[in-house]
Amino acid sequence: MLSDIEIAQNAQVQPIVNIARKLGIDEDDLEYYGRYKAKLSERLIKERSAGKDGRLILVTAINPTPAGEGKTTTSVGLGDALSLIGKKTMIALREPSLGPVFGVKGGAAGGGYAQVVPMEDINLHFTGDMHAITAANNLLCAMLDNHIQQGNSLGIDVKKILIKRCLDMNDRELRNIVAGLGGRVNGVPREDGFIITVASEVMAILCLASDITDLKERLGSILVAYTFEGKPVYARDLKANGAMAALLRDAIKPNLVQTLEGTPAIMHGGPFANIAHGCNSVRATKLGLKLADYLVTEAGFGSDLGAEKFFDIKCRKAGLKPSAVVLVATVRALKYNGGVPKAELGHEDLAALERGIVNLGAHIENMHKYGVPVVVAINRFGADTDAELDFIKSYCTGLGADFALSEVFAKGGEGGRELAEKVVAACEKGSDFKPLYSLDLPIKEKVAAIAGGIYGADGVIYTTAAEKAIAEIEKLGADALPVCVAKTQYSLSDDPSLLGRPKNFNITVRDVRLSNGAGFVVVYTGDIMTMPGLPKVPAAEKIDVDADGRITGLF
Repeated sequence: MLSDIEIAQNAQVQPIVNIARKLGIDEDDLEYYGRYKAKLSERLIKERSAGKDGRLILVTAINPTPAGEGKTTTSVGLGDALSLIGKKTMIALREPSLGPVFGVKGGAAGGGYAQVVPMEDINLHFTGDMHAITAANNLLCAMLDNHIQQGNSLGIDVKKILIKRCLDMNDRELRNIVAGLGGRVNGVPREDGFIITVASEVMAILCLASDITDLKERLGSILVAYTFEGKPVYARDLKANGAMAALLRDAIKPNLVQTLEGTPAIMHGGPFANIAHGCNSVRATKLGLKLADYLVTEAGFGSDLGAEKFFDIKCRKAGLKPSAVVLVATVRALKYNGGVPKAELGHEDLAALERGIVNLGAHIENMHKYGVPVVVAINRFGADTDAELDFIKSYCTGLGADFALSEVFAKGGEGGRELAEKVVAACEKGSDFKPLYSLDLPIKEKVAAIAGGIYGADGVIYTTAAEKAIAEIEKLGADALPVCVAKTQYSLSDDPSLLGRPKNFNITVRDVRLSNGAGFVVVYTGDIMTMPGLPKVPAAEKIDVDADGRITGLF
């Protein structure tokens, strides 16, 4: 079989104007970035805002493993399959970050014959949204340090600066730095550091803002520091939010692309789910619901992270009501959860499958807590046996979840026909969606609801620093916000080594920070890094471009 990039490069990609016509979008509402991608205009968003919403389908997964699950591939293939059975469908996905593209995880455009194209553009610079977010964040940092350098009339305490510079690249060297060296003319010396762009509050704000006015207001509400007297300093106090919004004027507009089979796709925004809220933009989702009868979207990593935040943060804030959840798993990943080494996953092992399938069970039960019908999609591999697949189907049925095989990687939309039909049937059942917890609860009770109700923890332990941070947030009157837990994606617990369905454990909260502009409280557990590092052999070593500009090695 051809590689992902070879399949994408051999595809007959349609001019983006043709894709827009399928949705009834006039060419005047397209802002072209070449022939195959475009931004959608503000006029279109306003004109379609009063229309009827389609069905919202969330694709999530079990906890990720080295064996792979294929969540984005399933999302793309499901969209193509729904189109194939005659449904007016769109896909809404996140934009890839250059960090994982050049690191270890890979891109975010799907795989095999279930991809979004142009694949190289999407996985590299795309329409420049990531760069604009980076620039806006770093402008705020520059204005903050300049204010201190130019006399510090606000009385900002350099030891209580909360905002960090960002870069859309995995670069561990920049996690902790000392800045402002070289004498008075070069700034005020202080400890600083970088985070990856997709972990920045500016990224979260872009993805949750309803329009440019809301964007500017949210940017102004970013808590950047405290004064020597303990008073909060916001971005608006530095008069930075207007210029930041100007940098994001185009980035806030959703991007229109297409799948290999010509299904329209919106890709916009890209926060990570382990250190941020893990969903594409509210604007993209809402517009997609107006343009299509079925909108397929995804949330990052497993349902304990991405789906929980999709429901409790994004859907709550945007007034969205999902119609169905697709939960992606593989036989290989479930056997890995059952203790089988990656090299031995190609052999039938029903005992290991029985041990590991409890991870899938936890995710099914968690999704049912939100009142939304669940369809389990098994991303089929060639070595999967009928006995293994029958075992999973019986297990899912016993938990009240429908089941379908997915072969979209190898067969495109045709390989997802059964899944599409099951998803349509699930949508017809009706959704009784409700968030997991009330915003009126104290911060600790919200965290307890997630830790106990979703992770299966016995309790939550708070460090002294976390206790102090919660008290400061409560003092600001910002405790009536949803919480965004930063946690390892590899386990339901905060320990990545605990696979399956861990029991008898506590979650340890080491820090809590207010993302005031985004409108949530970030709760840090475990050893989550907001600036990842590259692996020993980065994917970048295999990527190249020839004399004709043709890229190779990009998956």
